[in-house]
Order: sequence, then structure tokens, then C-alpha cells
Amino acid sequence: MRAASASPTTNASASLRNTNHFNFTSLPLSSVKNNNNKKITLVVVRAIQDRKEGVNEYNKESTAKQQQPLSLEDVNPVGLGRKSRQIFDEVWRKFSGLGQISRTTRADDKEALDALLIREGPMCEFAIPGAQNTTVLVVGATSRIGRIVVRKLMLRGYTVKALVRKADEEVLYKLPRSVEIMIGDVGDPSTLKEAVEGCNKIIYCATARSSITGDLFRVDHQGVSNLTKALQDYNNKLAQLRAGKSSKSKLLLAKFKSAHSLNGWEVRQGTYFQDAVASKYGAGMDAKFEFTEAGEAVFSGYVFTRGGYVEISKKLSLPLGYTLDRYEGLVLCVGGNGRSYVLILEAGPSADATQCNLYFARISTKVGFCRVRVPFSSFRPVKPDYPPLDPFLVHTMTLRFEPRRQRPVEGPAGVKQDLRSFKLILEYIKALPTGQETDFILVSCTGLGVEPTRREQVLKAKRAGEDSLRRSGLGYTIIRPGPLKEEPGGQRALIFDQGNRISQGISCVDVADICVKALHDSTARNKSFDVCYEYVSEQGRELYELVAHLPDKANNYLTPALSVLEKNT
Repeated sequence: MRAASASPTTNASASLRNTNHFNFTSLPLSSVKNNNNKKITLVVVRAIQDRKEGVNEYNKESTAKQQQPLSLEDVNPVGLGRKSRQIFDEVWRKFSGLGQISRTTRADDKEALDALLIREGPMCEFAIPGAQNTTVLVVGATSRIGRIVVRKLMLRGYTVKALVRKADEEVLYKLPRSVEIMIGDVGDPSTLKEAVEGCNKIIYCATARSSITGDLFRVDHQGVSNLTKALQDYNNKLAQLRAGKSSKSKLLLAKFKSAHSLNGWEVRQGTYFQDAVASKYGAGMDAKFEFTEAGEAVFSGYVFTRGGYVEISKKLSLPLGYTLDRYEGLVLCVGGNGRSYVLILEAGPSADATQCNLYFARISTKVGFCRVRVPFSSFRPVKPDYPPLDPFLVHTMTLRFEPRRQRPVEGPAGVKQDLRSFKLILEYIKALPTGQETDFILVSCTGLGVEPTRREQVLKAKRAGEDSLRRSGLGYTIIRPGPLKEEPGGQRALIFDQGNRISQGISCVDVADICVKALHDSTARNKSFDVCYEYVSEQGRELYELVAHLPDKANNYLTPALSVLEKNT
């Protein structure tokens, strides 16, 4: 490289480049060398003079503008608003383009993105606290929603595992290389144990590929049930390694595994009012709670008296340092003939029965074994003037059977059911820990986009899967989107509702974004909701308030949208 000398040619070129108010035609350096110094000096002098005149003229115009008074009449609100919208639209267009996986990336854009990732870290402004310590298993990772979910999780720094039935070339092409591929079948529980190892959360986006009843049952119902059990077994394994000190460990209140476990349970009977007619004709009631030779704790009996009931009750004995206010509800593992029961909690000073308040919640069972989840929020006071239930003060639990409000269940044809008799097999009663986040996100459907001829069987399988998730005891979030659309997300406001009232579709990108945001949102835990694009309420539905929320990265739209919805639905 040659040293820069202070030649007239160099000075002239520098002066021309520093002139900001005028444009000059660039000339090759060889043509300038043939000119003499006088001509070059003349050009420089004229350029400097012209620049001074331009600066003076510019200063005069600026002074004149500053001297003119500015009023509101000089401001055009229409033009100002249009200008601001143009600026915002351009910024939003560039930002929204980052999240579209279908957008083709040019080589220079890819290099710029790589440089940004290297400079700002692996997650950049998309970073989510706790993402690096969270492993998410995505089931149905090659579906329309699953593919977007996987990429959103990777962008935010999560460790992602994808469960697929076979790892062929087509499947591998749809997933990023950094995703850990797990081969398994949701209908085969033995293949799911390895898949959930090391996972903190599950996002279930899988759907049956056909409308055959067997496929619907295997994917939408049995698949959800198998994965919940696999995740529970893994959590129980971790709890045992931590000596039961895991934050996800349930508190065992009663486990009926021997005749000794029935000690402390008292069988009682009573009536809401005196039935003189029933007593005259020999009506009555009887109940017993015993441990059978089959190794089962059975509460059985009958109630023929009108207004009568039978119950079993026991005072709770919690481990030292444990109180029920650290938990959000109860879960009962029971089996029987499908009767409904009343679970009663007694709260207050145990030494003074007159100061105790009673709270009840009605529970329904199924034929055979099932788990019944009863949140503390569902308990209602027996008397209206009682304060809300405080789990910290609960000291007695009662399980009551009464003939009223019993409904017949499906059974063998021609067999008459006596709704006044009952049989309940109890396995355990546990307290569910209060969790801050959801464990299992299930993408279901509303049935709007399904053909009418097979809508009923699809919804039946979907609802059965949802029910198995609610009864599992895991923290859950059930999302029922409207008909899915292949279009960019974040372009329209969303409506979150409960009650099967939505009528519009929604983008797959928006559904995927809801799944990712719900992972660490405490308001999404134990909630089921419908979601679709914003729309105007139909005539006669104005009594319902449908609030639209605009998806925006600058704020968390999911928290205010779900905060008004009911829990444990």
C-alpha cells in the first residue's frame, strides 16, 4: 500500500468527498493527473464558495422556520397517523417474517442471522427463563402444529425430544438435526418409558390418521392415557430418589393395602329428615367397611330410607410439618359400580366441634377403577354464612353415599339397577401438590373442522383422552382450537372461551405459540379452553362477553386471556 501524500490531487478529492450539499461527478484519477494545479485549485475554491452559500441559505431557511409560530392547525393528524402506521407496519413485517418457517432464507440473511446468534448468544431476545433446564417431549412432531412447536422450542433454548413411530428419511427431513428422535408408539406403553426419561413436560399434538374407531381410540384416548402414566412413573422414580421430597410428590393421606389400614375409619348413618312412612314399612339402611379376602378395602351397603345416608369418616393424621394449604386438591383411586358420592371436609378447631365448618363436593365414579380429582376450589360450604374453605384448617374427611341424585349407568341389557345400593373399592387418597406450571399440554379439537359423518366418534375419542388427562393428577392444559388454517400467525386477535361457542378457525402458528407460552404460565395450569380468531357475537349471544387478545411478542397475551377462565374444567 502506498503512503498517502499531501498532493493537490488528493486534497481536491478529499474536499469533494466532504462536500455534503452538492453532488459531483466522479472522475478517474488518471484524468485528474493531466490537469494543472490552477484548475484543481479553481474547482476547490468554487466548491467551497458554493458550499458556504448553501450553508448560509440553509441557515436562513431554518431561522425563518424557527421564527414562525407552530399551532395545532399546522399538524395533520391524518398524515401523522398514516406515517406512524407505515413505520409500524414495516417493522412488524420484518419481525413477523422471522417466525415463518415457510419463508425462504437468502444466503446473506442466513449469514447475518448466524452472526447475530454468535454475538448475542444461543437464544437472543427469544430467551425464556428456565428453558435451558427444561426438556420437552413433543408427540406428533411431524404434524402441522408439531413441526412449528418444535422450531419455536428450539429457538427459545429448550431441549427437545420428538416421539415418532419410525425414523425414515421423510420424518428426519421435517425435523431439525438438533432434535433428539425417539422411536415409539403411543399405543404401546413399553415404548414410552425411554421416551419420557429426562423430560419435564409433554406437548401432545398427535392425531389419528384415519377415522377408524380403533385408530381414534389408540391415538386420542389410549395414547394420552399411556403417556400420562409413563410421565407419572418417571416423576415417582425421581421422588423416590429424593426420598419423597420432590415438589411434584403427592401427600399420601390413606392407602388401603391391609386390614390395619382401615383402623380409625368410622362407619356412620343418619337422615336429613325423619321418614315416618319408611320406618313403618320396614325400610332402613346398612353399610360396612371391610378388608376382603381379595385384598380390597370395600365400602358397601344400601339406603332405603328417604333422606337417609351412610358414610365413613376419619380424622386426618398428617406428617410433621405438612399442612394441606400447600396442596391444591385431592385425588382418589376407587372402583365400583358407578355411583356418585359426597366428599365432606371438616375444618376448624378439632377440639371444639361447635366451631367447625363443613364443606362438600360431589364426585362421580365409573364402572371399574378410576381416579377422581377433587380440587379444594370445588368444595362448597354447607351453610351459606361459612367462610371459604381454608385447607390449612382441615382435620376430618368423610365419604358419604345417599340415594338421591343417583343416575343409572351402562350395564348388561335387561339387568335392573338398584340405585339405592352401592359398592366402592378404595385404593388410596392423596393430596395433589400446588404446581406453578403445567406438566402436560394436549391439543384437542372443537369438532368444527371435522366432517359431520364422523364428528361424533372423533369427539368421543378426544373427550375420553381429555378426561384421562384430568384424572391423572398431572398439571394439564387442554387446548381446543377451531379449524386449523395454513397461514401466518400473529395477524389477528384471538378469542379464548369455555362453553363450545366459538365458530371461527385459527392459524397453526398461533396454536403452536399458545402451546409454547403455556409451558411456564401458571394461569394455564389445569385449564381447558377453546380458541379461535376474533369474531362478532351472533344474535342472542350478546350476554356472553368474548374478549379478544392480540398475539404480541412484546407482552404475554396468554396470562390475561386465561386468568378469567375457570380452573379444573
